Amino acid sequence: MNPSPKPYSKRIFFFILVLLFSLYYILTTIKTITITSSSQDPHHHPQLQEPSISHHSSLQEPSISHHSSLPEPSENQQSSSSSSSSSLSYFPLCPKNFTNYLPCHDPSTARQYSIERHYRRERHCPDSSQEKLRCLVPKPSGYKTPFPWPESRNYAWFKNVPFKKLAEFKKTQNWVRLEGNRFVFPGGGTSFPGGVKDYVDVIMNVLPLASGSIRTVLDVGCGVASFGAFLLNHNILTMSIAPRDIHEAQVQFALERGLPAMLGVLSTYKLPYPSQSFDMVHCSRCLVNWTAYDGLYLMEVDRVLRPDGYWVLSGPPVTSMVKSKNLKRDLQKEMEKLNNVFRSLCWEKIAERYPVVIWRKPSNHLQCIHNLKALKFPRFCSSGDPDSAWYREMEPCITPLPNVNDTHKSILKNWPETLNQTPQRIRTGSMHGVTISSFKADTNLWQRIVVYYDTKLKFLSNGKYRNIMDMNAGLGGFAAALIKYPVWVMNVVPFDLKPNTLGVVFDRGLIGTYMNWCEAFSTYPRTYDLIHANDVFSLYLDKCDMVDILLEIQRILRPEGAVIFKDRFDVLIKVKAITDQMRWSGTLYSEEDNGFEHGTILIVDNSVK
Repeated sequence: MNPSPKPYSKRIFFFILVLLFSLYYILTTIKTITITSSSQDPHHHPQLQEPSISHHSSLQEPSISHHSSLPEPSENQQSSSSSSSSSLSYFPLCPKNFTNYLPCHDPSTARQYSIERHYRRERHCPDSSQEKLRCLVPKPSGYKTPFPWPESRNYAWFKNVPFKKLAEFKKTQNWVRLEGNRFVFPGGGTSFPGGVKDYVDVIMNVLPLASGSIRTVLDVGCGVASFGAFLLNHNILTMSIAPRDIHEAQVQFALERGLPAMLGVLSTYKLPYPSQSFDMVHCSRCLVNWTAYDGLYLMEVDRVLRPDGYWVLSGPPVTSMVKSKNLKRDLQKEMEKLNNVFRSLCWEKIAERYPVVIWRKPSNHLQCIHNLKALKFPRFCSSGDPDSAWYREMEPCITPLPNVNDTHKSILKNWPETLNQTPQRIRTGSMHGVTISSFKADTNLWQRIVVYYDTKLKFLSNGKYRNIMDMNAGLGGFAAALIKYPVWVMNVVPFDLKPNTLGVVFDRGLIGTYMNWCEAFSTYPRTYDLIHANDVFSLYLDKCDMVDILLEIQRILRPEGAVIFKDRFDVLIKVKAITDQMRWSGTLYSEEDNGFEHGTILIVDNSVK
């Protein structure tokens, strides 16, 4: 007797079902994207008719009047469209001046905001009531595949980041040099023009950088992230942040090098990280007025710094103080104001070694409570969740630490043991619905899922991916499963997700940020090689249009990058219909194929043409 063909029949049935569902969806729920002819009126802006998604039926045509009008489709686009189904056409390319489009950091709209406290450099996204840009962000002329890691740490193609200003402004400080058709990163910086190695050696003489006790670092005003690049030699993961300013594309340079970075500024809102996230915070001439607003910015640093964490500062006035005790009067006043803020935070100065001064945050506030009784300001923060940071204004108060003394505080393991150790936030029961056993099960599950992903995409063995984003990171299991590979992961946690898991991600020795995927991410176009979207579209089904989320993925994905969508079958059918219109070729894999019973998988690999 022949063996039962049941598994084979199921697979055929699945693909027939996919085909029928796709045809039904395309024919009934997606309107043709058309661009009206402007031949009669040369000043008439082409208009774009968008897909009408069933969960967001009241879409309006987008207005992009603050930019140039959309171009007509090319002949290739038109012929390709006509040769396919008459009901299916494609998203057009945005105009060429959208090559480096930053929706939430747009310099053309930033000028309308106040310069007070650098508010102009905060996130300012297009209003949700306005029509959004609906086109594909183009790559710059002459764009090349970035250098592979670790070569990318030292080189980047000029055509990929065509900005000379930083190389000219910082020429004597060795940030970056332009040599022919590529940029070279010699490892210099404002405080270390001779190279970052000697600078880090000074810090290493004080702090145990190689011990594993310091794993996560925040570098404020990062430049081209040479500091974070060097700390990788000690298995230290650095979140490098800088605003979009006159230097142009600092963060874009960092990401092109394959280093973790995002646009960010100490201004009005809290940094998009949980409390007690970083083992060390660093500022090297980062142009932040640390004593302004009664030390408000240092109070924010205190919020994100772990108990016993380190604050490393170089640049005026501390560099002048360490180099010479004969300070000018204005620098003396500034240094005294700085020391007053540190005393109010109960930080301890542990080293003064040119060119840095290092302070340490206390492990608890038992002694600090007594010290602050004599001061009218600041007080401890008395309300709200210290981990809530998305569009929340900074508060002029000290984030309280748990009331435990040194003999009773929990002993944290060093890296890499922290990766799979159950975080304290889970052990204490503060993560509602997450237990020790469920944490371990989640870790084991993602190990198996990543192995399955690799059988389909081959992204672990070939080394072509470096910058990876997990759009809905959960407990960080996806990133943990990738830890032995030469990649880094930006773990994104939706800001309104319950429970809030980003603190767990940091406790594991990983990095990430809060986000609302109804808005654009704080990064430049073409900065991620691989994007993982686990249940993202189910999560946002009734919040915003999936078309906008997919176009944002296209904006930040490198031209030869890949996307892994993992979601419900019916949701991914809609996603695939839209990605087809983006000229992305995707393959669906059923639960029967993947064997995890946790949703269908859609894989888009743009390196395969």
